[in-house]
Amino acid sequence: MTQNPAELVEQAVERCLKLIVTWPAWDGEPRTSDDDRIFTPHKAVRRIADHLIDHLAEVEALLAGVPTQPDEWHASALTSAADLAPFTEEDVREAEQRLQRLGRTFVLRYAALDPAEWDKDRTPNWTLRQIAEHLTELDWYAAQVGDLSQKD
Repeated sequence: MTQNPAELVEQAVERCLKLIVTWPAWDGEPRTSDDDRIFTPHKAVRRIADHLIDHLAEVEALLAGVPTQPDEWHASALTSAADLAPFTEEDVREAEQRLQRLGRTFVLRYAALDPAEWDKDRTPNWTLRQIAEHLTELDWYAAQVGDLSQKD
């Protein structure tokens, strides 16, 4: 049996959640990535979820044979006032629910397809497998805040 490539997405979500559970210890100071983008716990969760939503919408458009919706997110360039709010245990629970559902939706969507669809050429877009492989990098957003279980 061929492994569903979307299982990699679900695994990336779980890697993110291992960091997210430590974020109630956040000191309120935004972190700056190597490419000078600002990150906070709320912003990282938002970016993880938005990235999943964006690619899930892309998958659905590709399968429907319609053009994908143009990407007009402000993405990581935007740090909103809400992104600067304290991150609580309740926020962890909400992130777990939101992100686990999105990861599972990828797995279920791919599972409903004939595996030949995963590698079908969809030029100029990526294949569905390539989209799933791209999403294995979701934990980059979580890494920008990091593991806060070991506060200095």
